[in-house]
Amino acid sequence: MSSRPRAAWPLVAVFTAGYLAAYLLPTIVGRLSVYLGLSTAQAGLVGSALLLSSASAGFSLAGRVETYGPCRPARVGLVLCVVGYGCAALAGTVPLVVAGAVVGGFGSGTATAVAAAGIAAQSDPHRTSSLGLLSVSATAGALYLTVPHLGGGHRLPFASIALVALLVWPATSRLGSSAAAGPAVPAKGRLPHRRSGLVLAGGMLIWSMAQNALWGVSSRIGVDQVGLSEVTIGAVFAAALGAGLLGVMGAGVLGSKLGRAVPIGVGTAVIAGSIVLSSSAGSLGSFATGEILWNTVYPVVLSYLIGLAASLDVRGRWAVLAGSASSVGVACGPVLGSVLSEEAGYPGMGLVLGATTLLIALPVTAVALHIGGRPLVPGSVRRRGGAPAALLAVTTGAVPGAVPKLGAPEQAVTEISIPALRRRRLGRNAFRTAGPEGGQSNAYASTSDR
Repeated sequence: MSSRPRAAWPLVAVFTAGYLAAYLLPTIVGRLSVYLGLSTAQAGLVGSALLLSSASAGFSLAGRVETYGPCRPARVGLVLCVVGYGCAALAGTVPLVVAGAVVGGFGSGTATAVAAAGIAAQSDPHRTSSLGLLSVSATAGALYLTVPHLGGGHRLPFASIALVALLVWPATSRLGSSAAAGPAVPAKGRLPHRRSGLVLAGGMLIWSMAQNALWGVSSRIGVDQVGLSEVTIGAVFAAALGAGLLGVMGAGVLGSKLGRAVPIGVGTAVIAGSIVLSSSAGSLGSFATGEILWNTVYPVVLSYLIGLAASLDVRGRWAVLAGSASSVGVACGPVLGSVLSEEAGYPGMGLVLGATTLLIALPVTAVALHIGGRPLVPGSVRRRGGAPAALLAVTTGAVPGAVPKLGAPEQAVTEISIPALRRRRLGRNAFRTAGPEGGQSNAYASTSDR
């Protein structure tokens, strides 16, 4: 086994602890409504407060994780998760439950920000984010299978999140070695790809809002519109999250063979259709089909979005900012879903959310294309005025491993400027091909490229 999976597992563990609350949102909102006497909209507001607190932690830590180091903020976040969600589980009054949820949400956001910054520093951010989504989907699926059979009112979902955070604590001691080795990055600097990053962050906010508007009221659709019991709904959610595991594994196998634009664009279109199907369901079959199809594709697209945000900045600032923007959308989702379902009914809500999801796919896919969503094929990377680099390397016997494999994302080309005075002093003969002194030249540099 290579060392890379061992280096990534602490990040995956912290990511799981931070992201679990968002995955358990339907059961949290449903149980707050049933056992504390809150309306659907009021319970949705509690869920939104939790996730807004999580987003505020992400915005606060953007660009600061490397200053504090990953270990300390991760431990602070996990402590806040244990204390906040633990208090919410033990409390019996609404104000104390809300306060505990807000404190726990800030801890979840802190843990997620640490994980996002670490994922961006990995040599393969998409692979690590896929492992994180695989882990959190498996954990949430197991809880959806067990929680409905254990009772416990509103206490059990909160206690489950606190317990997972406690179990993840030992992994924080390994975070110091989890970042991939690479060139030193200055402590301060301007955000790269600012326009693309802002478009991506805004797109992820709306995209996540539309997803969680349905996810936050999915249990109510099953109960009110389809007439299912909590046990049956829990089984449907567990099956849907199990299908999501298969989707994430498929995304990990697919990797960057199709780039990022195709999975994001096509996947989002499938999600839009699944939202309409699930929200208009009148039977167990259609409800389960919509939920399973949606949860199969949703984590796949999310893994590519996380990987795209991580590729914008190796320091992880765009990964944290885009993730926090996504958390804002996730936080607003339950309220939006509750309001739309009360005003237009569940089918009308599904049509609005499906159309919104389809429209937001356009700018996000454009960012993926602009940053390098196309696969690397012969001809996609060219020397200036020369032959395709990948094809040239094959035909000239370049050093193995020096050329990116076919199917890898395109690599950025950096222009190197030479002052005019220096150019006048340097003649054409001052340049020669790269390679060992007196040896065979390398295929990547020649005088014709300068």
